[in-house]
Amino acid sequence: MWDILLFNRFITQDILLFLYYVGVFALPVIIFLSRDYLIQNISLLKKIDDKIQKSLNLKEKALLVVSFFVLLIFFELGWRTMFEIIIGYFDMHDYLFELSQKH
Repeated sequence: MWDILLFNRFITQDILLFLYYVGVFALPVIIFLSRDYLIQNISLLKKIDDKIQKSLNLKEKALLVVSFFVLLIFFELGWRTMFEIIIGYFDMHDYLFELSQKH
């Protein structure tokens, strides 16, 4: 406990894992649920949505949905990579700190 209070040991890995899973599951749901609100309150998004609804046929709309899911997968991979880098940094710090305490 004393190591945590002196910042010799970080608690960030547990917090980072929590934030990672919140981001993985909550952010896409929040974005999907807030879609209607954003379209109604931002005129640029309203114009884009109107144009999509009027000009795209069924095949193009399906391609748009598939593109959305591909972008979501890339977002999730980038999110995961970012957290792996951060966790790796803190693990490296802990390892180097332990090495410095042995000598």
